[in-house]
Amino acid sequence: MTPSPAVRKKQILIVEDHPLFRAMLVHLLEQELGMSVCGQANNLNDALAILGQTQPDAAIVDLTLSGPGGLELIKEIKVRRIQLPVLVLSMHSEKLYAERSLRAGAKGYISKEQSPAEVAAAIRTVVDGGIYASREITKAILNRQAHGVPQLPAKEMDSLSDRELEVFQLIGEGLTSREISARLHLVATTVDSYRARIKQKLALKNAAELYRRAALWTAALGA
Repeated sequence: MTPSPAVRKKQILIVEDHPLFRAMLVHLLEQELGMSVCGQANNLNDALAILGQTQPDAAIVDLTLSGPGGLELIKEIKVRRIQLPVLVLSMHSEKLYAERSLRAGAKGYISKEQSPAEVAAAIRTVVDGGIYASREITKAILNRQAHGVPQLPAKEMDSLSDRELEVFQLIGEGLTSREISARLHLVATTVDSYRARIKQKLALKNAAELYRRAALWTAALGA
């Protein structure tokens, strides 16, 4: 009897700047999911170099990397027309970054706070060609579409840096600059600089417009 050919393992690229978490991912992928890790990187340039040498079936990407973040990597992959499903696995707030990651080109987003079983399910979904989002995020997206909740254009929101986005959300929640500086462990002048850049990027004339826009966007997040 002719032996059946071995099933090719799915090849996964890990882009994560925390060595311990990277090792945990390798174990999950290889020992529990039966996949193969074809490369590991902790920054955008190394990840792109690996993609120039290998053809992974999927990539798991953190948003916080050494140098440019994971969102920039996802956008660069899209610009280069590399056909690579990306799952974002991050500690960043899902409410803030899930839709942003999906718009950038990711096929899924999951928090590092989720259980290993849920992370494994997300990996399988993306590797198999699907799109993964938590029930909470899926519900929020559908609710906004169903009720026509207005929100800022994606292009405008994507112009904000990760920190600017955090500040924008906290403004929308009604926090003062002093309260934001305490929450984010920043000096008040730094928060004021972020506020000024946000107004410039979103073409807002004054603080009142900033508060209105931020409140509108924050309300849309919780829809």
